[in-house]
Amino acid sequence: MLIGIPDNLSPELMKILMEMGHGDEIVLADGNFPAAEYARRLVRADGHGVVGLLDSILRFLPLDSFVESPAICMEVVAGDTTKPAIWEEFSRLLKKHHPDAGPMTFIERFDFYDRSKRAFAILATGERALYANIILKKGVVRLKP
Repeated sequence: MLIGIPDNLSPELMKILMEMGHGDEIVLADGNFPAAEYARRLVRADGHGVVGLLDSILRFLPLDSFVESPAICMEVVAGDTTKPAIWEEFSRLLKKHHPDAGPMTFIERFDFYDRSKRAFAILATGERALYANIILKKGVVRLKP
């Protein structure tokens, strides 16, 4: 055990976050997402929700400052009346940990799937909220003078 590492971050997930380079992406996927089908590297976080994991991950993961938005969510499918309240939590956490990051953007479901196939890793969670999927693009760690 280490001091200061959140309980919901497994050694495997910390290793993945450390191995990611600038521009690599990680998908935090809800329980309905076909993670095993699309993942190059699959990390299981059963029993954990996306919000708690996002909060923990954003403590350590620098976000890419060279893109319009380093956080991308799946749009609600046309005709679906779901209004994902979880997006407000995502936005709050992004502002809390990375106030200079651009706003979240949204892409169509199948574009999100295609992008997920190219992600460095997919974190499969037990999240039950609908449309609770988010892609994070890793940035660089800037040393302070």
